[in-house]
Amino acid sequence: MLIRVGDRVIMKKPHPCGSAEFTVVRSGLDLKLECRGCGRVVEGERFRLERKIKRVESVSEDV
Repeated sequence: MLIRVGDRVIMKKPHPCGSAEFTVVRSGLDLKLECRGCGRVVEGERFRLERKIKRVESVSEDV
């Protein structure tokens, strides 16, 4: 799955604040996501978080 910094990610289950939308802050072996509802930052291993992602809305264009 191609995930870049700045992309918006929709998760299968919402964050406790009620928002299911996150922005990718850091990408690599680990992913760092910022909740678009409350601003809390969530960090986790890439392969675990990829299973919880429903959809990726890419902000940047493929070059």
